Amino acid sequence: MTLIDKIDKTLMPQHVAIIMDGNGRWAKARGEDRTKGHQEGVVSVRKVVEAAAAIDLKYLTVYTFSTENWNRPEAEVQALMALLVTAIHRETPDLMKNNVRLDVIGDLSRLDGDVRKTLTDCIEQTSVNTGTTLILALSYSSRWELLNASKLLAKDVCEKRISLDDITEDSFSQYLTTRNFPDPDLLIRTGGEKRISNFLLWQLSYAEFYFTDVYWPDFRENELYEAILFYQQRERRFGKTSEQLK
Repeated sequence: MTLIDKIDKTLMPQHVAIIMDGNGRWAKARGEDRTKGHQEGVVSVRKVVEAAAAIDLKYLTVYTFSTENWNRPEAEVQALMALLVTAIHRETPDLMKNNVRLDVIGDLSRLDGDVRKTLTDCIEQTSVNTGTTLILALSYSSRWELLNASKLLAKDVCEKRISLDDITEDSFSQYLTTRNFPDPDLLIRTGGEKRISNFLLWQLSYAEFYFTDVYWPDFRENELYEAILFYQQRERRFGKTSEQLK
């Protein structure tokens, strides 16, 4: 029996988020430039998206580029942006073939015009698709998102569009960049690190965490299925007792 056959379709997570870590270390271990690791990482994104579509996963968010990544060497940042444009151009036909819809979260104002246009074109083209939604967290950090949401909320309070008494967890969530998506049920981090690195701090409150030593360029279909099988073995209580769930 293959791993995909072991997955219980009645216990599927609705939303999986991935911190794709280890591209640089993967390349270094092979005596390659870091860019080679990022290039191979794009292949892993394609394989994982195809695997997600094959099991009817509704939402898949990948941490593509953080606001902190802007502090990397300029040459690496430019190479990453160029790779992003090329990858989106190349992968759009496959997204269409696999019925995958693209979306993006993050501070897009910091992106070059070419990157924003490429993203917009792909988002518009794939908007007709009804399968997996692939969400790129691009120029994103959770502290930026929470601060930005707080400013927007404060502005609405000052302008009397919302009262203090109306502020709830649900209403606050509407100011986040993820307001159109359910919170992740499962977080996967590759590369051996065990932290969430300023990623979806609000949204991951009740997610299951899965850490693997596999570097992102080596993370493919079976690795995704193993993470989902791990998730399906978890008891998700949301503050209740095991007895209450029974």
